[in-house]
Amino acid sequence: MVGELDGYHACVRSDQPRDQPRFAHDVLAVVLQVRQGRLQVLLWQRAEPPFEGRWALPGGPLAGGERLGTSLSRHLATKVDLTGIAHMEQLETRSDPERDPRGRVLATAYLALVSSDYEPRVPPDTAWHPVAGLPPTAFDHGSLAESGRDRLRAKLSYTNIGFALAPETFTIAQLRDIYAASVGHSISATNLQRILTRRGVIEPTEEAARPTSAGGRPATLYRFVQRHLVVTNPFAAFRPPTAQAAESPTR
Repeated sequence: MVGELDGYHACVRSDQPRDQPRFAHDVLAVVLQVRQGRLQVLLWQRAEPPFEGRWALPGGPLAGGERLGTSLSRHLATKVDLTGIAHMEQLETRSDPERDPRGRVLATAYLALVSSDYEPRVPPDTAWHPVAGLPPTAFDHGSLAESGRDRLRAKLSYTNIGFALAPETFTIAQLRDIYAASVGHSISATNLQRILTRRGVIEPTEEAARPTSAGGRPATLYRFVQRHLVVTNPFAAFRPPTAQAAESPTR
């Protein structure tokens, strides 16, 4: 990915009238996945100025005649071989004139989620980093990663977006761990199962998890009823655990 984000003039049209401002436009991805029990974001290390050695979100210039989403899918497929995106939505556009020291560059970021059992092949200069412990980042990419995390946390409360983080089938304990890593605090597995089942978000399958060395009855495997985004309760919200008990999403 060396030099891929350095094409400042790549998408500035030469046929624009001279009295109109010319701005480059980058499209970026905040790719999130729960890995090793933590919510992590995919970053690549820049090899050239500006911000040489710092970490950046994957993406690149918007080509002429190209839609934002199409452009981002192209960049992710060609640069980091990331094709298994379970959910993608536009996050925000940054327009601070000073965000790029080379000149004004607009940037539109997307939130992209991949399931915990997906292992994309990434180049040597690309790695996963915990959102809660980011390395030094380029431009405003650190705050964009945090914006993506905040969007995900909000939507876990009132939508079924957890489908994009979980494998096809899972135990309630596995789903609890995914939700807890994403929202940043502990969650009661019993309450999570009760609320998501009551809302019609998850349902049990006829299968059970493989027995463990600890013995006991194998856990039932669940699945999401729908694997596309659905608002399940617009007034719900996850709350951090209190001293008395672990809270669950309300309603």
